[in-house]
Amino acid sequence: MAKQKSKTNHSAQGAGAHSARPAVSPQPSSSNGAHGDRVEVLKTYKLYIGGEFPRSESGRYYTPGPAGKALANVCLGSRKDFREAVLKARSAQDSWADRTAFNRSQILYRIGEMLEGRKAQFIEELTAQGLSAASARAEVFAAIDRMIYYAGWCDKYVQVMSSVNPVASSHFDFSMPEPVGVVVALAPEESPLAGLVSLIAPIIAGGNSCIVLASEQRPLSAVSFAEVLNSSDLPGGVVNILTGRRSELLKPMATHMDVNAIVHSDGDANELKTLQELAALNVKRIISRGTPDWTKGDATENPYWIMDTQEIKTTWHPVEGISAAGSKY
Repeated sequence: MAKQKSKTNHSAQGAGAHSARPAVSPQPSSSNGAHGDRVEVLKTYKLYIGGEFPRSESGRYYTPGPAGKALANVCLGSRKDFREAVLKARSAQDSWADRTAFNRSQILYRIGEMLEGRKAQFIEELTAQGLSAASARAEVFAAIDRMIYYAGWCDKYVQVMSSVNPVASSHFDFSMPEPVGVVVALAPEESPLAGLVSLIAPIIAGGNSCIVLASEQRPLSAVSFAEVLNSSDLPGGVVNILTGRRSELLKPMATHMDVNAIVHSDGDANELKTLQELAALNVKRIISRGTPDWTKGDATENPYWIMDTQEIKTTWHPVEGISAAGSKY
């Protein structure tokens, strides 16, 4: 009997503890129904580094969205996150450049296919971030078309841009492009998906690896695009996507000694000047894309965008033959 009494007291204590929990103020939700009002669980959008989705080492996050409405928890990337992304990009770049051009083309095309299959999700995310339905559709369709366009150039730009040079000596002289290495891209604020893809596609089509800083105010579609990359055939580390503030990451990006080039967008003259001054200390290439209409192919589909992150390698090869004097050379 004593044992049964003890059990009853324990149950009463448990019920009292449960009822003493602080109440959570309910927030309106579109899915009331039988569940009544509920607190919406916001998705946490992580970074994408080396084919994985880590949280920022700083532990910081922010909640972007239209005025008065938080859409998600988004990581605030730090300088250490950026340094880690550079390490992953550098380790992935050689093997990516060594793949056949046709294989790179297949992978870019696959990314375009997967974007096509998830276009409804991206349109919904873009409209939630403040774009009109028409603008959101234009962004998504342009991103798909852009990836397919550069997939088609992967196995063609070397033939088009290479040359056999005339020389006066008994040599063959060839010039051909090769990737610069690790490239940083600063995605435009107003075009969070089409602009992002328009920067990434020509960089990786040419065999480079990259680190991209997503739109600060509209970052959700960039991280969803990372999910597409992660489930495609793209090797981890070829594309790394950070979220956060340009004001914090601009200087580390421009001064890092293992970054070979930076592709800038948005046309901010002061920001571009800062990049150029800091990059002059380590002879880093700065490419400015300005402010084109990112949804228009005639402004953003260009094989010379691939060449902007290429170097020209010239090779001399002796020609073996017989000279007019009869000597072998």
